[in-house]
Amino acid sequence: MATTRTFSISGNNESLNQRRESITAQDVGALARVDTVVAEEAAKATQTEVNMTLSQGLKIYPKAIGWSVLLSTCIVMEGFDLVLINSLVALPAFQMRFGDPVGDGTYQISAAWQSGLANGALVGEMLGLMLIGLIVERLGYKKTLIGALTMITGLIFIVFFAQSLPMLLVGEILMGIPWGAFQTLTTTYAAEVCPVQLRAYLTTYVNLCWVLGQFLSSGVLKGVSGETGPIGYKLPYALQWIWPIPLIIGIALAPESPWWLVRHQRFDEAKHSLQRLTSKGQGTVDHNETIAMMLYTDELEKASTAGVKYIDCFKGTNLRRTEIVCMVWAIQTLCGSAFIGYSTYFFEQAGLDVSSAFSMTLGVYGLGAVGTISSWFLMMKVGRRNIYLYGQVCMVCILLVIGFLGIIPRSATGAQWAIGALLIIYTFVYDFTVGPVCYSLVAEISSTRLRNKSVILARNFYNITGIIANILTPRMLSPTAWAWGAKAGFFWAGVGALCTVYTFFRIPEPKDRTYAEMDMLFEAKVSARKFKHTSVENFASAGSDGHRGSVEKQNVAMNEKS
Repeated sequence: MATTRTFSISGNNESLNQRRESITAQDVGALARVDTVVAEEAAKATQTEVNMTLSQGLKIYPKAIGWSVLLSTCIVMEGFDLVLINSLVALPAFQMRFGDPVGDGTYQISAAWQSGLANGALVGEMLGLMLIGLIVERLGYKKTLIGALTMITGLIFIVFFAQSLPMLLVGEILMGIPWGAFQTLTTTYAAEVCPVQLRAYLTTYVNLCWVLGQFLSSGVLKGVSGETGPIGYKLPYALQWIWPIPLIIGIALAPESPWWLVRHQRFDEAKHSLQRLTSKGQGTVDHNETIAMMLYTDELEKASTAGVKYIDCFKGTNLRRTEIVCMVWAIQTLCGSAFIGYSTYFFEQAGLDVSSAFSMTLGVYGLGAVGTISSWFLMMKVGRRNIYLYGQVCMVCILLVIGFLGIIPRSATGAQWAIGALLIIYTFVYDFTVGPVCYSLVAEISSTRLRNKSVILARNFYNITGIIANILTPRMLSPTAWAWGAKAGFFWAGVGALCTVYTFFRIPEPKDRTYAEMDMLFEAKVSARKFKHTSVENFASAGSDGHRGSVEKQNVAMNEKS
């Protein structure tokens, strides 16, 4: 019979209490195997985390919440600038400076250049994401983010002093590289510093940061919408310099991810990081047990995934996990959210004046923020899968109605305002369901050893779908191209319906599951629709005979309840 993956910390027979006093690099050695004592400690930490209530989590981990919120604020800056790219084309000052006359005394940025500017940022993000995947495993979260913020501080000069559309394009591509760091590291850091009960809220907070950045950007653009000089488009770019310095100072003071430290066998530092992330005297969390749980989970994943390279994301059970996280993020675009990014331009093409268009856009993002916050309360009762699934169903219905209203002539003002109102409702539903829940699903479904690389692959797949959407959407809306207007709702409703079918059959429910339990469920090839009702007795066979590779029979007791 094959031997169990056990590991030996030392050769003597210390009592459990003595062994719990200290887990250090010298004790653990090469981390090749896990013995019964460490498995027992890991089981205790897992049980503590699963049984922890939301109120207990808030009391024990307020510091972790604060640090996660700080790092996620980097996304506010990205959301701010990405809205600038798509909304500046609706700004008269920008149109007059960079656009071409269309014959009625107005100026327009061609659909090709609209797509080019938006896609330039996405191309830069794809490059940045791939680089970050190599850098973060060596340097850690803090140093990588500080480097990205320092880089973007200098790159803002390019777009601020841009004299042509090609110069703007170069600036957006280069700025996209550090944005790639923000996209992945903020989500994974939030997933790694908090317990199960807080994971969903802090990972979905990233979506709120996106919405806040978009709202602030729309407010600034509305404020300068009456300007006809260079200040009308230079001021929004200049305001980006507000963010980097305070964020660099804050991140330099933040604790490193304990999961990253454990993966690098820096156990004393991991324990110190845990102490900085929790409050003393507020609960029964044992840091040594928590580190043992991280060790056990890491060893569990090593059994099915030997390395931490990109190719390992496509091996064994990780292939299924990679496919799911890639599709989860792609659905954010494919569900029709491209309308939101081009909302100001959409409102103008629907017949609203510039001021009203920006006012409607403010309403879109304001309600989006309300939707994200509201989703936190819904997630207390309902799992991620159901929210994600039924949110898509609602959005498909709204897009169909928008499409039918688009058939009505533009001269019908009431129909145009109805389309605007439906777009606001659509945004609320999106930011109540798919928008925030996506971040939680991506962070929880990927394995801990491959989380950064899985998120990077998923985000790049999202960027690819974003490039396609940025090619199609301006052409759908532009009067000099396809001029579909609101009838584009039919197209996105059809794509959204296909995404809904995928969600039903492929996306599992990670609510209330620890990372070790998720590993076991995936290794046992449990159907996505049965994740919620399958019980897992993890650590049951740790230290006993039996090969751990046969999860269902020897190391995991699973009992399907339905």
